[in-house]
Amino acid sequence: MDRRNFAFDRMNFILLAAGMVVVIIGFILMSGGGTEDGSFNPEIFNATRIKVAPAVCFIGFVSMIYAIIRKPKDAVEPGDAANDNTTNDN
Repeated sequence: MDRRNFAFDRMNFILLAAGMVVVIIGFILMSGGGTEDGSFNPEIFNATRIKVAPAVCFIGFVSMIYAIIRKPKDAVEPGDAANDNTTNDN
């Protein structure tokens, strides 16, 4: 199969993987330990869980959207006459 027919190139997959890692880090930051004895734990309202982690997840999702929308650059093959600008039309 010809490489020009693929929708994504290697860079798209790298960006998708990086975005997924950032989203996973955001979810890890959002999670945390629960209460052991059933009492209220004010730690659930700290800044990491309610401000930083959602921002990290948002950045990860935006980077994944960019990776999907990004158009791969077309590689010009040396012997391809259709992409060659040196042909004469005399």
